[in-house]
Amino acid sequence: MKASLANSLGLACFLTTATVVFAADPGAEDPNNWPQYNRTANAWRYSPLDQINKDNVSKLSVAWIAHGGSITMGIQQTPIVIDGVIYSITSGNRVAALDGKTGQQIWVYEPRLDPLTKKVLFAPYSRGVAVGHGMVFIGTVDGRGIALDQKTGKEKWQVQLTDFANCHGCNFTSPPVVAGDILTFGSTAGELATQGKIYGVEAATGNKAWEFNTIKEDPKSWPGESGKHGGGGAWMPGNYDAKTDTVFYGTGNPGKDFDASDRKGDNLYTDSVVALEAKTGKLKWHRQEIPHDVWDFDSPYEVLQFTKDGKDLIVHMNKSGYVFVLDKNNGNIDNIWPISDLKNFVKNIDPKTGELIGRVELTMNKETLICPSTFGARSWNSGAYNPKTGLWYNNVLDFCSYLKPVAQKVDPKEYGTGNTGSNDFGRMVMAPDGRKPGQLSANDPFTGKQKWSYAMDVPGFSCVLTTAGGLVFNGDPMGKLQAFDAETGKVLWSFNTGSGMRGGIVTYAVDGEQYILVPSGWGSYAALLLPALFPQLENVPAASMLIAFKISK
Repeated sequence: MKASLANSLGLACFLTTATVVFAADPGAEDPNNWPQYNRTANAWRYSPLDQINKDNVSKLSVAWIAHGGSITMGIQQTPIVIDGVIYSITSGNRVAALDGKTGQQIWVYEPRLDPLTKKVLFAPYSRGVAVGHGMVFIGTVDGRGIALDQKTGKEKWQVQLTDFANCHGCNFTSPPVVAGDILTFGSTAGELATQGKIYGVEAATGNKAWEFNTIKEDPKSWPGESGKHGGGGAWMPGNYDAKTDTVFYGTGNPGKDFDASDRKGDNLYTDSVVALEAKTGKLKWHRQEIPHDVWDFDSPYEVLQFTKDGKDLIVHMNKSGYVFVLDKNNGNIDNIWPISDLKNFVKNIDPKTGELIGRVELTMNKETLICPSTFGARSWNSGAYNPKTGLWYNNVLDFCSYLKPVAQKVDPKEYGTGNTGSNDFGRMVMAPDGRKPGQLSANDPFTGKQKWSYAMDVPGFSCVLTTAGGLVFNGDPMGKLQAFDAETGKVLWSFNTGSGMRGGIVTYAVDGEQYILVPSGWGSYAALLLPALFPQLENVPAASMLIAFKISK
């Protein structure tokens, strides 16, 4: 008992010391928690915890497992962890609070959803919750915002935000952003016959404060009525910069995805980064990365924030795999680089002007090989940046698609069909040069210089975690969870979780012990479409689990 107590005190002191050392460093605040989707406002997905490190990661073992209810579409969330309590959301917007030491359920909340959710394209799943002001906030798959009491799970308020029945089922599959006293919700769109919007809501009351339309009212940008069902939206949570009261969002693609015959303009503000004043929703600036997109290369990815050489910068990737390094204050271009050389949709993007050079256009009713595929050079799952190594770790997808635009009637009441201008959303094929279809890639976020990569037979579709313990954690669709040396890419530990990983790996500490928390449960449209190219995915077991690991004693 004495030895155990001494060990516990030692661990507590160790963690306390780490807090003091790193508290002033960007990405190190609130070290024991995972309080928001990408842990910190700079979206690094970096934890300063180092109790689990390169020397002892081989001793990781399962601490507990919690099941999340329905396995429909698997588990896609990034859990939130605050003061030893895990806030989880699974299929059907089932929200639960769990004890971080044991996985025991503290409370659960299951909203009664609109029956129409059984028909729409994007309904069963959710990618996270937000916590603030003593409440847990969710965006629902029937287009509502809901607030729950953080301690009890009792409903505090709810508000209908999207015109769910009349916007082709546009809804929320991701959590809102707590931006001071305002919550911001980004709706689905892109493949839907609608106009995707971002909503500002008063956190205390649920009253709607503002609405930003990601489809600009501009006949040069959207000729005729093409913008009426132009798509866009903001599928993933944005990032809030409290210093400037700015919320940054990446936006979705224009519709119809592959048939651009009626939308001859640049189609603002699709495939863009938009900077909005959180209090008012006023557009501060925008940077469109893929004008007049015909390849489904939307941009709703995390917006990383840095201060480098006296400049405030953001780093943002879109589905094309091109990474935009921008001035955080005005969106001016600092650099643009590609995360993979497997690309043919353009010859290049000018790193100074952003011009798409040598675009490959699609021909109606004819297949055209486009690289990367419609899954992108990376999926929506966030990468992770480690300030100790200066490297940004991402799951790169190195395969292609044949795209064939076809004529399609616009029908917002046809809830089960995407407004894509395609019959198959792209026929996937391996890369023409025979390379492996995926890699975990470690790059300088500003120049793109690659330090190491780890080739994968099946590409990764989970969010990456990196820590001050010199580690990178990543999961694959087969269920393999791995820990890598952040400096070298050497595999240090591996574990079979039993189902594929589609969500976000996080870490936290409670009572002096560090845990690694892993969502395991293969699902989403990736699970439905990818077996055509990767037959080994046909028999991956379905699940919806949270698995916690810690160092065995």
